[in-house]
Amino acid sequence: MESSILAPLQLDVGDPILIVAALAVVLVVATVWSMIEIVDAYNRGALTVFGEYRKLLEPGLNVVPPFVSRVYTFDMRTQTIDVPSQEAITRDNSPVTADAVVYIRVMDAKRAFLEVENYERAVSNLAQTTLRAVLGDMELDDTLSKREMINERIRHELDEPTDEWGIRVESVEVREVTPSRDVKGAMEEQTSAERRRRAMILEAQGERRSAVEKAEGDKQSEIIRAQGEKQSQILEAQGDSISTVLRARSAESMGERAVIDKGMDTLEEIGRSESTTFVLPQELTSMVGRYGKHLSGGDVRTDGEQLESLEFDDETRELIGLDDIAEIIGEIEDAEMDVEAMEQEAQAIKEGEDMPAEGGDAIDISKTGQERREDTDARGGPD
Repeated sequence: MESSILAPLQLDVGDPILIVAALAVVLVVATVWSMIEIVDAYNRGALTVFGEYRKLLEPGLNVVPPFVSRVYTFDMRTQTIDVPSQEAITRDNSPVTADAVVYIRVMDAKRAFLEVENYERAVSNLAQTTLRAVLGDMELDDTLSKREMINERIRHELDEPTDEWGIRVESVEVREVTPSRDVKGAMEEQTSAERRRRAMILEAQGERRSAVEKAEGDKQSEIIRAQGEKQSQILEAQGDSISTVLRARSAESMGERAVIDKGMDTLEEIGRSESTTFVLPQELTSMVGRYGKHLSGGDVRTDGEQLESLEFDDETRELIGLDDIAEIIGEIEDAEMDVEAMEQEAQAIKEGEDMPAEGGDAIDISKTGQERREDTDARGGPD
């Protein structure tokens, strides 16, 4: 009974219907899988059917003919291509080695697919040959110093052929330009020599500037010293002139005072005589009038008129510099004179010897009255 119930449930593995059904399911799954093509957001896909280009697939889910299509993807982002080191001979026959980096972007995936087999390798090879050509057309110093110009020339040389491939060269950067070992050693020696030369120039300029400043300082010092000596000589000459004038004025005053005293004695002797007629010398009357203000307190005649004093002539005033010390002499003339001291000085002149002063000190007749009074004040005696 049980065997009769389970018999219909048993499958025959060798049944052709089951085999066909299984193959159909697998075929459907494979077909669906081959019909779906997913393209990333930064890529583009070139679709070919039976080897013939059909279209570009946009990012996302795309349905393509199954089993007979093929999709070639292209990265649309900026890509970096390293250019291997290249040896080149510059225009001045100096060997150099240089490498670079090229930045490119696929602008037209269809042309990049149809016009060039492998655009990355093609751009790399083209950049190598262009780098050697540009370096060979320049001198060594330019290859080391004009890096920007090298980059621009290589980019310009790559633009035209890469445009046909749908590729845009965004920039080219030469990373390093290295001369040969011998050239590098010579350049280092040249650099060292140049630095030594500049150091010597700077040192020479510094010494020159120091010498100029020192000479300028010595010049200013000599000028100041000469001006000081000149001022000192002027002051010394003025002092000598003042001293000479004072001594001359003192000697004149002492001599005239002696004449006056002598005249007074003569007048006294005449007054004792019985004669009624007297003859006085004119010099005596002039001197009496000149020193009248010191003897009697005023230069006034009996009739009320002022007596005229004798003055130095113009030649004498210019010789002794009297006009330059007019203020000092004016002060001396305005000062009160000690009448008693003048009489003692006149008496000393008449006797021809120094007159002892009060306290036993001798009066030096070569000094003026003011100087003798200062000496007396210094000794502590009476004025």
